[in-house]
Amino acid sequence: MTSTPGAGVGQCLLRHAARPAVRAPIPFRAPISPLTPLQARLLSEATRSAIDKAVASAPVVLFMKGTPEMPQCGFSATVIKILGMQGVNPDKFAAFNVLEDAELREGIKEYSDWPTIPQLYVDKEFVGGCDILRTMHTNGELAKFFEEKDVLVMEGDA
Repeated sequence: MTSTPGAGVGQCLLRHAARPAVRAPIPFRAPISPLTPLQARLLSEATRSAIDKAVASAPVVLFMKGTPEMPQCGFSATVIKILGMQGVNPDKFAAFNVLEDAELREGIKEYSDWPTIPQLYVDKEFVGGCDILRTMHTNGELAKFFEEKDVLVMEGDA
């Protein structure tokens, strides 16, 4: 399932440009931003609400580049492959293509406080990105985690 957050989430997030550590003195007083860096990072209520709704849309939710059928980056493809090898039930899975919505792409990074995509959520909780999932898959933690969360295809369903 691919979806885009609801309409009205079109405002751009404010960003502060990085400044060089050393620079020449400015002959005039530079304008002061009315927002602190922390305030500038805060998501709009509409964006937060749209992401909350997406995260709650299924027990297993993946924010990725592309779609499960056609991932647009190697990391997203790796996560899809891991979820398939683990046996995640497709009826309990939703994927959101962040390439379709720039605000979603940036907003999900602020929402999770995680700088990269893909991002996996299980039962509305952030699990991690590609590296974390790969490690959990390799050491067996992911299989136990998915089993505890009851998101795997049951043997009779396969």
